[in-house]
Amino acid sequence: MRVVIIGNGGHSKVVQEMVIRQGYSIHAIVDDKYGSERVIDGIVYAPLNSIHKMRDKEMKVVVAIGHNMVRMHVVSKLKLPSEQYLTVIDPTAVVSNSAAVGCGTVVMPQAVINADAQIHDHCIINTGAVIEHDNSVWDYSHISPRATLTGNVTIDEGVHIGAGATVIPGMNIGEWSIIGAGATVIRSVPAYCKAVGTPARIINRSLGAVKDIM
Repeated sequence: MRVVIIGNGGHSKVVQEMVIRQGYSIHAIVDDKYGSERVIDGIVYAPLNSIHKMRDKEMKVVVAIGHNMVRMHVVSKLKLPSEQYLTVIDPTAVVSNSAAVGCGTVVMPQAVINADAQIHDHCIINTGAVIEHDNSVWDYSHISPRATLTGNVTIDEGVHIGAGATVIPGMNIGEWSIIGAGATVIRSVPAYCKAVGTPARIINRSLGAVKDIM
């Protein structure tokens, strides 16, 4: 298997190490900060549009970009079949046999995903995050380090749950909303909002405009 990693920032550094720990080798790292192709220590570094020249049935791709909207736009631009994306689960993570983890999702060290949780495509379950039983986390969401989703929580598309935040059972976080670091969510949050504090309160309801611009 040839693994191609898209993005070469801080988040990508962690993903690269996880890919190697899983026993895969990195064929290429593509990022538009590279103006042309070069090979360093056996790894190809190239701009994003080079990926289609590398493509074959043995290639697997991980979009290692921390920003949810940028990750979504890259996936939309590439138009690769879902089976071409590699799901990366660190060996130290604990994932229930009854949980499901989608294509292109990254589950980082010491994360926990418990019974019947559903993690959809191109999500980030970051270091030490806890996804309790019967949660649904939809595409392009990011659950930050040490955040906790207690039972029966629904996280809609593109949501960012900040580091150390807690969402109590049965809550819904609407699409593309942001929950601030350390917040405690005791009421559901609508789409395109930012909520902070303990208990969490909404301080911004205009995030949809930012999504439209991007």
